[in-house]
Amino acid sequence: MTSPDKTTSRIGRIVAVTGAHAVILIDGGSDADARAKTPEIGTLLRVDTPRTISLCIVSALSSPMPSHMPDEPETRIIEVEFLGELPRDERGEPMHFRRGVSCYPSLGDTVFRASKHELAKAYAYHTDMAIRVGHITQDEAIPAMVKVDDLLGKHFAILGTTGTGKSCTVALLLRRILEKNPQGHVLLLDVHREYAHAFRDIAEVISPANMNLPFWLLNFEEIVEILIGQQPNREADVEVLRELIPIAKLRFMNNQRRERPALQRAREQIEPSSIGVDTPVPYRSSDLIGLLDEHLGKLELRGELAPYKRLKSRLEAINRDSRYAFMFGSLTVQDTMSQVLSRLFRIPVNGKPIAILELGGLPSEIINVVVSVLARLAFDFGVWSAGRIPITFVCEEAHRYVPVDKTLGFEPTKRSISRIAKEGRKYGISLCIVSQRPAELDATILSQCNTIFSMRLANERDQEILRAGISDAASSLLDFMPTMGTGEAITFGEGVALPTRIKFDTLPADEWPMSNTASVTGSWAREMPEDGFLQDIVLRWRAQSFAPEGTVFDMPQQATFGQQQQTSPTAADLTAPLRRLSAAANRPVGSGEERPSLASLIRQIKS
Repeated sequence: MTSPDKTTSRIGRIVAVTGAHAVILIDGGSDADARAKTPEIGTLLRVDTPRTISLCIVSALSSPMPSHMPDEPETRIIEVEFLGELPRDERGEPMHFRRGVSCYPSLGDTVFRASKHELAKAYAYHTDMAIRVGHITQDEAIPAMVKVDDLLGKHFAILGTTGTGKSCTVALLLRRILEKNPQGHVLLLDVHREYAHAFRDIAEVISPANMNLPFWLLNFEEIVEILIGQQPNREADVEVLRELIPIAKLRFMNNQRRERPALQRAREQIEPSSIGVDTPVPYRSSDLIGLLDEHLGKLELRGELAPYKRLKSRLEAINRDSRYAFMFGSLTVQDTMSQVLSRLFRIPVNGKPIAILELGGLPSEIINVVVSVLARLAFDFGVWSAGRIPITFVCEEAHRYVPVDKTLGFEPTKRSISRIAKEGRKYGISLCIVSQRPAELDATILSQCNTIFSMRLANERDQEILRAGISDAASSLLDFMPTMGTGEAITFGEGVALPTRIKFDTLPADEWPMSNTASVTGSWAREMPEDGFLQDIVLRWRAQSFAPEGTVFDMPQQATFGQQQQTSPTAADLTAPLRRLSAAANRPVGSGEERPSLASLIRQIKS
């Protein structure tokens, strides 16, 4: 290999060394020569030592005695921070990069701009273990590589102000990871319904319309948040639930056991005495309402009936609310825990290694509970599977769920995500935090992320949070944060070889998330939509659904180009589901099936 041209790449010489820092005096010459030799902040430089090539990053530039005339020579200095070194082999050729400096440069040592070969050595990873996400800004020919095992095994965060390209970065990283690892398992919480377009060919999209998250999977704190909330005098209601839920679970188990063969009953290892409020065992809401009715009929409780009445009223209201149909709307209650886990965590993958759970459209008061359930299920799955199937849990808008303010958010959600951040690595559960406000994130969560992609951040509080967690060797790079362009980031941590400023690759247009900023002038220059536009919005609003064509309030529509004209349903077609539902409603309670709620009726009529 030919050595780099040191004449053209020479910068100057070292005039001061203090630990991991050094000061370089730029070579003299004409003003134009000095400007040509002056590197930018963040540029990688090299210093030769007997056994290694030390690499350092430019952290500051200054001119202690500036000249008053353009042609006058002036003293210019560079401050650098040492990052690591390239050891030499027997022939003097540089080998793989390693962090830390074993042989420090001395006063007078010559400093050069790092050559393309040395940059490639410093930023390179073995291609089988790493993915390309872009290129470094110092040299577009040098790819920015990310080591997948270190990225996912030790958590990572993507931070940046709105409009800087966070969503595209999430899509790019996950796309590149899954292209190389098609048997992956990723669960992405999509608050704004923007990622289905980016992963439509490899994703299982779970929306409120097709979501199935049975209420009996909730632990006690989560069901209390839905049924009771933070209302005054909640203690009595909580105690009533704590008493009745295990009884309802036992009733369901006993009914199921009677229906199973004797051999299958013998294999069951769950003892009735081990059933508690948090045991993930199915139970019916009708059994819970029945237990409440039984207590309401007891003469000895005449003065203490208010908690029972409140709980019964709330349960019946939720069963009628179509927004809760994904949780309380099933006609029958069955033990579908394996199927729920299979769909959420993509086991088996079946060509779709990522599950996108669209939280938009869910009732705002229940979103935190849903996130708590999912994070808890992910961690518990890792524990009880002994980490055999690693899962990546991607949390968009993370500051909503794990805020630094103790008075905000839902405590079980914070606890579930914090548990993944602190202990998930041991069980193969990795966490990706995406946020536009690092200062509003729980510092404990962010501190557990060992790789950071920081895009433009203009807020000083957000910048200070990052400065507190970055090494001195890379802190100067954070000065770029307020001025970086869209798609640029400062990246540092275990997943990358060196702290550096990178430019992300651009995804094809058909893989972009639906997160583009609306064009106000473009929209206002067009004619208003047809008259049915507002009707569709009202239907969505009332039905709490983004697919109004699937609601019972649908209006007849003309078939558009590329669609077949649908035939009108007959009277038999319309009445058949009602007949089936009427028969279901008349089933006895002890038959093992749930009486249909209004939400269930609506969902059946839709189909």
